[in-house]
Amino acid sequence: MGALSNDQRTVLPPSDLEAFGDLSGFLDQVAGPAAIVGPDGQAVSLPSEAFRVLVEVAHAMRAGKAITVAPVDQLLTTQEAADFLGISRPTLVRLLENGEIPFERPGAGRHRRVRLDDVLTYQSGKRARRRTELDGLTREAADAGLYEVSAADYVAAAKTARRRA
Repeated sequence: MGALSNDQRTVLPPSDLEAFGDLSGFLDQVAGPAAIVGPDGQAVSLPSEAFRVLVEVAHAMRAGKAITVAPVDQLLTTQEAADFLGISRPTLVRLLENGEIPFERPGAGRHRRVRLDDVLTYQSGKRARRRTELDGLTREAADAGLYEVSAADYVAAAKTARRRA
């Protein structure tokens, strides 16, 4: 992996993944802190944050995944932001227009740009809301006794629970 330029932020895994298998296996057994040793033998301590990133990169590349490194304040196009969130561009534009994700219009153009950190904030908030909703549904199902019924009785129990709600 060479240095990343402004043009190239994505690094594809090599065709021979054996080296990443060795690195990933080694990193799994090292709890940290770690150090990087240069060609001249000089060692530099690796901060824990950088060590965690290195572990994640090694695991992803071992699995044959490409890696993208980007600063959190990077501006994304609407298509890039939509791809990151796994939604369509029109759905993302709706989120932008509804004020759920902030955006900018650089210059006098009509194109929107979204900061990566705003996309990450939206994503983590969405996950938290989803988790809260699922916890509530699970509590309701447990209160309605849906976990104690057999599969055959589940439909009837679900109908009864819906009538109560």
